[in-house]
Amino acid sequence: MKRFACCWAAVAMLLLASTVVPAAAAEKLPLVHSDDFEQGAERWQPTDATAWKIKATGGGHVYSQHKKRSNYNPPHRSPLNISLLNDVRVGDFVLTAKVLSTHPDYGHRDVCLFFGYQDPAHFYYVHLGKKTDDHANQIFIVNGKPRTKISRKTTPGTPWDDKWHDVKIVRGVKDGKIEVFFDDMKNPVMVAEDKTFAWGQIGLGTFDDTSDWDDFRLMGVKVEKP
Repeated sequence: MKRFACCWAAVAMLLLASTVVPAAAAEKLPLVHSDDFEQGAERWQPTDATAWKIKATGGGHVYSQHKKRSNYNPPHRSPLNISLLNDVRVGDFVLTAKVLSTHPDYGHRDVCLFFGYQDPAHFYYVHLGKKTDDHANQIFIVNGKPRTKISRKTTPGTPWDDKWHDVKIVRGVKDGKIEVFFDDMKNPVMVAEDKTFAWGQIGLGTFDDTSDWDDFRLMGVKVEKP
């Protein structure tokens, strides 16, 4: 499986060679998709449709992952609640969204964002967890085995409360840089460098908690699956 994933990454790097930009220039990428969920979530593909719904709030509609333990069993230790943006794959990208953690407070209260998603055994994800350890509040890769931490910078924890927060991921394929932002959109709370997956789908969710999402925006370089 590891050998197969490396082949995918090599092919994608060749396809992207003429279009990739470093992470520092990624903010100028074209808009790929935006979603305020006022018209539903037809572009999204959950791993368990019963765990996600459109929910009306006083401020409009949100995409709600309302079921803590979804009916999904990944092939390796990795998040259980995922909804992928369907039929869109990107190389370089900037993702922004608003998120509300709806789970009662505890040490590993979390939300997750997914990228470079190629299949259930090959992808990256960001775990924004309440308290940091080797399995929480880090950037991870799933590459044919249980998730592995790749972040070289993080914080003591993500300060979850019962309010909405802004999140952002900036990905540069050429230099491999991954930057994660929480509320402060200028200073990253997590940083990693990894070139294993040069393209993939984008997703939202949690490891095994609940969350609401709104005002999703994806700018990037669209890539066809090799």
